[in-house]
Amino acid sequence: MDKIPSTGQSSDKLHILDYWRIIRVRLVTILLVFLLTAVTTTVVTLFMPKTYMSLSRISIEKDTSDIAPLLGMQSGPSAFDPYFIQTEFEKIQSQMVLDKVVAKCNLTEEWKRLNGNEPLDPISARKRLKKTIDIRQFRNTSIIELRAYDRERAIAQKIAQSIAEEYQTHRTDAQKKRVGLGIIALEGKMDIYNEEIAEKQADVDKMRVDLGISDAAGEESYSIIEPEIVRRYESGLIDARGVHTSMSSLLNGLKLQSLEELRDSISTAYPDGQLDVLIRELHTGQQTLANHSIDLGEEHPRIKGLEKVVATLEQQIDNRIQGVLAGLELKVRSAFAQVEQLQRDVADAKKRESDMRETGRKYFNAKRELSNKTRIRDTILFRIMQEQVDLALPKDSTVEITDEADIPMTAVRPNIPLNISLGVVVGLILGVGLAFFIEYLDTSVKTIDDVERALGAAVLGVIPQNVGSLLDEGDESPHAEAYRVLRTNILFAGRKDESQTTFSVVSGGAGEGKTTTMFNLAVVFAQMGDRILIVDSDLRRPSMHRYMNVSNNIGLTNYLLGQVTIDEVIQTTELPSLHFIPSGKLPSSSMGILSSAKMKEFVAEMKSRYDYVFLDAPPIMGVSDASVLASMVDMCVLVVQYRKYPQMMTQRAKEMVTKVGGELVGVVLNNINISQDSYYYYYSGYYYDYYYKSREKEASAEKSGEDDARNRKETKLLASAKTGGEDEKPKY
Repeated sequence: MDKIPSTGQSSDKLHILDYWRIIRVRLVTILLVFLLTAVTTTVVTLFMPKTYMSLSRISIEKDTSDIAPLLGMQSGPSAFDPYFIQTEFEKIQSQMVLDKVVAKCNLTEEWKRLNGNEPLDPISARKRLKKTIDIRQFRNTSIIELRAYDRERAIAQKIAQSIAEEYQTHRTDAQKKRVGLGIIALEGKMDIYNEEIAEKQADVDKMRVDLGISDAAGEESYSIIEPEIVRRYESGLIDARGVHTSMSSLLNGLKLQSLEELRDSISTAYPDGQLDVLIRELHTGQQTLANHSIDLGEEHPRIKGLEKVVATLEQQIDNRIQGVLAGLELKVRSAFAQVEQLQRDVADAKKRESDMRETGRKYFNAKRELSNKTRIRDTILFRIMQEQVDLALPKDSTVEITDEADIPMTAVRPNIPLNISLGVVVGLILGVGLAFFIEYLDTSVKTIDDVERALGAAVLGVIPQNVGSLLDEGDESPHAEAYRVLRTNILFAGRKDESQTTFSVVSGGAGEGKTTTMFNLAVVFAQMGDRILIVDSDLRRPSMHRYMNVSNNIGLTNYLLGQVTIDEVIQTTELPSLHFIPSGKLPSSSMGILSSAKMKEFVAEMKSRYDYVFLDAPPIMGVSDASVLASMVDMCVLVVQYRKYPQMMTQRAKEMVTKVGGELVGVVLNNINISQDSYYYYYSGYYYDYYYKSREKEASAEKSGEDDARNRKETKLLASAKTGGEDEKPKY
């Protein structure tokens, strides 16, 4: 039978459902691990000794003393140190501070309960103290929290407060020591500067006398005259160059123009009063000439006179233009001469200035050096006096205790709610993790998909857990429906044609429920009215006779050995259409008894007598009998018990059936706990709900007395079925 393909969507859904299935199947393991972890955590937490915590806060600042910069060291508020807080953490936990706290709190005696009631040595006490304190930065501030833990409230408070006080004292002492050393160093530097100042003063006095410079004259007043002259000459030079450049450009532009062009442009470019008068007269004469020429004609004497006047004015204008150009050229030459003179004056002034500065440079350099050394000496002297006053007077420390330690009222360890919550969470995680790990190691068959993937065969039926004999449970048992589904699938989906009427139900290993499955399957076949024969072919461990409540003294083995006839070994059952042949006693020499020709003849004869023949076989992985029977029957059904044997064993069982020529029509997945594994609810759950709900309705009807007729009818039908009545067969 071909495997029915599944869509990707259903695969995803099944994959998700697998997680829930694993949790439900392994729920006991999860609960045990969860409870064990939670209870253990709770018990351990309750029996843990209580620990108290006391807290103090200190505010720390960097040393703002400016002695360090004077000594050439980087310090003070302007020196950025990203590791300042971490450095102070280490100082708080330093040997010097902790040893003082040990002595102040008398921890060697207070902690002797931890050392067999013997006092601790100071080193051990310091190491333990370092483990019992916790130092943290309060948010992003310069405030440090000092936490001390101890089983005694008072000791925790005393430790937290003592650490803050001893660290404050340590910082104050270190600051005073550093200032004292700085004063000593500054005094040494001041002595050196005094010697240098005395030597430099003698050099300055000698140079002043040699140069003839007044002691009151400063460097600025000494050289102020010549620089001012240089600046004045340079300013005049710039102006003269500007004048010369502009006049030269104007002259060159005018020289490029013709006389006619100059008459129109010169008055604008270089105004001249006389030239302007001549040009106006020329324009007037030209206008008068033009007006009279129309009326009098060109040969008129007056016209001739006017033309002469115009020509004379033009000649005067041209002469005046030449005169203006000549005057402009003289001005350009004069401006150029002035520029050259100013250049010489600037050069001379600069030379005089350079000579003067060179003459007084050494003197004023020496004087400036003397002034600088004197200023530094005075600054050092002032700082020494200031720090001496600060040492003599109380000075604020760079460490301030902002919050003093209080005696704690409640214990911080153990945190019972937190520990129990963690135990619950961890227990749940461990339980689920262990469940999934066990599931991962479990290679047994768990789902229909496992069967189809491992064997490539279809699952014909799913049998619930705790199934007994259907003869005992009755045909209305909820388990019967599972076998009716199996029967339907075998007849309509498993077998190829109607001639296939002999069955063998096999299993890979013992205890997988093959005998129960075959018996109940034969029962549901018989309930349909078919003539059914069950043959117990498990010669080594026969058990089918117990289902029938018959003797196993005479059976199949006796017939095959020729001791009895076949009719003598066939036994009837409660169902008239169901017959049974026990296995019989196992003879001393049973080798080849099932593979004999008489066995084949037996199977062929039973096939002709009965509608369906079922042969029970031993586990196929244990003995060869099952393989022999598989080769003789028309169809084989493989029973696989849920979560019992590895998939590899199931695969080997299938291979052994196919190797001997047996036809495996499908697989029965047995012993499913439907209430635990919701994966299989769809296969049997609906019938269970229907069955029990119908039973509840029937019970209610019997109690009220409203359905007596129907009850009588059902009783009659059941009695008819048990007696083999053909007119009223049970309908399924």
